[in-house]
Amino acid sequence: MIKLSKHLRPFLGLILAAILLLFIQAMADLALPDYMSDIVNKGIQQGGIEHAVPEAIRESHMEKITIFMSESEKNEVMDSYNLIDKSSKEYSKYVKLYPNIADESVFVLKNVNQPKIEELNPILGKALLTVSGIEKMQAEVKGGFIDLYGKRIPADSDLLSLFKNLSEDQRTQISEQINKKLGDNMIVQAAAGAVKAEYEALGMDTDKIQNRYIVHTGMIMLLISIISAICIVGVGFLGSRTGAGLSRNLRREVFAKVQSFSKAEMDRFSTASLITRTTNDITQIQMLVVIMIRMVFFAPIMGFGGIIRALDKSPSMSWIIAVAVMALLVLLACVFFTALPKFKIIQKLVDRLNLVARENLSGLMVIRAFNTQSFEEDRFDKANRDLTNTNLFVNRIMAVMFPSMTLIMNGITLLIVWVGAHQIADSSMQVGDMMAFMQYAMQIIFSFLMMSFMFIMIPRASVAAQRIAEVLDTKTDISDPENPKEFKKDLKGVVEFKNVSFRYNGAEKDVLKDISFKALPGQTTAIIGSTGSGKTTLVNLIPRFYDVTEGQVLVDGVDVRDIKQYELRNKMGYVPQQSFLFSGTIESNLRYANENASALELKEASEIAQAMEFIREKHDGFVSEISQGGTNVSGGQKQRLSIARALIKKPEIYIFDDSFSALDFKTDAALRRALKEKTESSTIIIVAQRVSTIMKAEQIIVLDEGRIVGIGNHNELIKNCKTYQEIALSQLSKEELA
Repeated sequence: MIKLSKHLRPFLGLILAAILLLFIQAMADLALPDYMSDIVNKGIQQGGIEHAVPEAIRESHMEKITIFMSESEKNEVMDSYNLIDKSSKEYSKYVKLYPNIADESVFVLKNVNQPKIEELNPILGKALLTVSGIEKMQAEVKGGFIDLYGKRIPADSDLLSLFKNLSEDQRTQISEQINKKLGDNMIVQAAAGAVKAEYEALGMDTDKIQNRYIVHTGMIMLLISIISAICIVGVGFLGSRTGAGLSRNLRREVFAKVQSFSKAEMDRFSTASLITRTTNDITQIQMLVVIMIRMVFFAPIMGFGGIIRALDKSPSMSWIIAVAVMALLVLLACVFFTALPKFKIIQKLVDRLNLVARENLSGLMVIRAFNTQSFEEDRFDKANRDLTNTNLFVNRIMAVMFPSMTLIMNGITLLIVWVGAHQIADSSMQVGDMMAFMQYAMQIIFSFLMMSFMFIMIPRASVAAQRIAEVLDTKTDISDPENPKEFKKDLKGVVEFKNVSFRYNGAEKDVLKDISFKALPGQTTAIIGSTGSGKTTLVNLIPRFYDVTEGQVLVDGVDVRDIKQYELRNKMGYVPQQSFLFSGTIESNLRYANENASALELKEASEIAQAMEFIREKHDGFVSEISQGGTNVSGGQKQRLSIARALIKKPEIYIFDDSFSALDFKTDAALRRALKEKTESSTIIIVAQRVSTIMKAEQIIVLDEGRIVGIGNHNELIKNCKTYQEIALSQLSKEELA
C-alpha cells in the first residue's frame, strides 16, 4: 500500500477536507450523549432547572438559607442578587414574572456569568437542601418534636427563630453531612426540588420551565444531528470521489504500462492475471481507500474522545471500558490470525478462475470439436469451488465475529447498568450520566471495531496493491533510448541483420544464431523454414518486440535500439501470424492504421488485399459490424482485412508473418500480384510456410534450428540448399518447381 500512496497526492485536498468534516462529525456525535444526559438529569429529574442558583428568591426564604452560610459565602450570595420591592422602578416588570411578589419583596439574580453560577451552586444548593429538609421534617411530624443533631425542638416552632438559635457547630455539622453524602452534581440535582418549590411559591409556571428546557435542548440535539448528517454525506462524497479517482488513475497507469510491455513482459504476466489486476485488485484498493477515509481518521477521534468524555462522566467505571476493549482485542486477534492467510490466497484463486473462464471462452470451438465439455466443466468447477470454499471460510469467520461483537456490547451494557444502578442508589451518580456513559462506551467499542475492520481489510488490499505495484514497477526490457538517433535520410526501408543472436529470458540456448542479411526497398525478402526454426522470432526483432542478445538489427542504417519505438514502428506495416480484429466495423478496423484515410484509400487497400469481394456481399459494406476478435468473419477474411489495414498505413517496410496461410491459392496469387504492383518501392518481408507464396521473391532466407542454411532466390536455393529442397518437394512436384 505504501508504494501506491504517492498516487493519492492529486487527491490530498479532498482527503484533508474529508478529515475536517470527520472531525466536525466526531465532535457532534460526542456532544449528543451529553445533551441526552442533560435532558434526563435536568429536563426530567430536575424539572428543567439547570442549577441550584434560583433566578429569584423570596426575601423571607433568603433570610432562612443565609443562616447556613459562612459570612463570606453570605456576602458573595447577596452581591449576586438585587432586592426588588414595591419601591423599585422595575417592580411592575417583575410582578408579571413572579406574580406572588405582591405579598413580599424578592431577591432577583443579577446578570452573572457561568463561572459565577458554578461558584454559587454548592453554596446555595447546600443551604436550600438544609432548609427544605428541615421544613419537610417539620411537615411530617405534627404535634411532636424533631431531633436536630441532638437538640429536641417542637415541630410547630417558628423555623426562622429555630435556625437563628442553632449554634455554629450545628450549622457546620449539617453542611458537612450534606457534602459527605452528595457531590457537587448531586447537590444541584437534589437542590432542584427546593428551587422548584421556591418558583412555585413565587407563582411561576414550572411546567413551562421544564418544557422550554427540554424543547430547547432537543432542538440543539436536532441541529447537531443535522450537522453530523451533512458531514457524513460530505465525507461519503469526498471519499467516493477520492477512491474512484484513484482507481481511475491506477487503471490508466496499469493500462499504459501494459501497453509499453514487450513480449517478454507479456510472457511473464498472464493475460488473465493482468485483467484481474486491472479490475478486481484495483476495486479492492478503491474500497479500502473509501473506508479508510471514513474510518482511519474517524475511529481514533471517536475512540479517544469517547474515553475522555466517559471518564469525565464517571471515572469510577473506567475499568468497564478497559474490559470491553480487552475482550474486543482478543476476539479480533483470533479473527485476524485465522483469516489473514486466506486473504492472500483469494486473489490467486480469482486469477485462476479468470484464466480457466477465458480459455473456455476463447477455445469454445475446439472444446466442442473434441467433445471435452465435461472435462472443462470439471476444470471450471474445481477453480470455482476452490474460490468459493475459501470465501466461505472467511465469511464464516466474519459471521461468527458479528454475534460475538453483539454479545460483548450487550454484556458491557448490562455491566454498566448494574454498576451504575448501585452508584445511583448511593447518590454518587445521576441517571442521565449513566446513560451518557453507556453511549460513550458503545462509541468507544464501535471505534475499536471500525479500526479492527481496517486491519482485516488491509491485508487483502495489500495483496492487491502489491500485485498492482508489481505491474507498475516492472522495468520493461524494451525502452526508448535517452538520446535517440534519427534515421539516415539517404536510406528508405533498408533492413539489415548483423550477426544477430537471440535467446529468450530463462532459456538455455539461443533461438537465433549468427543471423546476417539485408532486405532492400523494392524487393521481397521471404523467410521460410520448418516449424520452430525461429521465423516469427526473427521478424519480431525488426519492430523491436524483443531486443537481440548479440549483434545488431539496423533499419535505415541505425540500430533499432537507438531509435524511439514510435518512430521505428511508424515506418512499418505489420500483419501478425494470428490476425486480430477489434470490435467495431470493417471501416473502424481499417482506419486503425490511419484514422484520416479517405474512403477511396479504404477501397483501394481492400482491393489489393482481395477483401472487396466479401465486403460487397455484406449488406452494410464497410460499416458492417465486426465482433470482438473478428469471430463473425472467417480466418481468410480476417487475414485479408489485416493485410488491408497494413496497406492503408503506406509504410516503408511491410512485415507479413505467415499472413497468407488461410488464403486459397487463387486469392494468394492475386493478392501477391496486386501487392507487388502497389508496393514496388517498399521493403516487403514475408514469413511463409508455402513455397508457392515465396517462389518469386528476390531473396529467400532458409532457417533451420535458428541458423541461416540458405539464402538466395528460388532457382538458386532449389539447386544448392538441401533444406529448401526438402520443404519445396514436400509441397510441390518437380514440374511445378521448375
